[in-house]
Amino acid sequence: MRDGPDPEIEMADDLHVLVAFSVSPMGGSDSVGDAVAACVGEVRRSGLANETNAMFTNVEGPYDEVMALVRRCIARCAEVAPRVSLTLKLDHRPGHEGALRSKVARVEAVLDADG
Repeated sequence: MRDGPDPEIEMADDLHVLVAFSVSPMGGSDSVGDAVAACVGEVRRSGLANETNAMFTNVEGPYDEVMALVRRCIARCAEVAPRVSLTLKLDHRPGHEGALRSKVARVEAVLDADG
């Protein structure tokens, strides 16, 4: 196992990403609501653009900041359970920021045009 980043892979320091993730404690109590709420609190305090829905939390920002936030959420869940499940989907499109809102706005515009 490598101790640091792969020197073969170069990514811009300002790599901007949109991430949808879901984190859940496993093996603790039957209720995961408190741990999930703690994670959502981490997200909201992060200062990154975000939204939470019934299945995922979406976050947009610099790669390192977003992944550090996901790591903090994993740690919060690990405080209450011996195992943590993470589902994560990442979108990186160079030159595009504000995707959290603009992707939805484009779909809404098409729907509005169709009447």
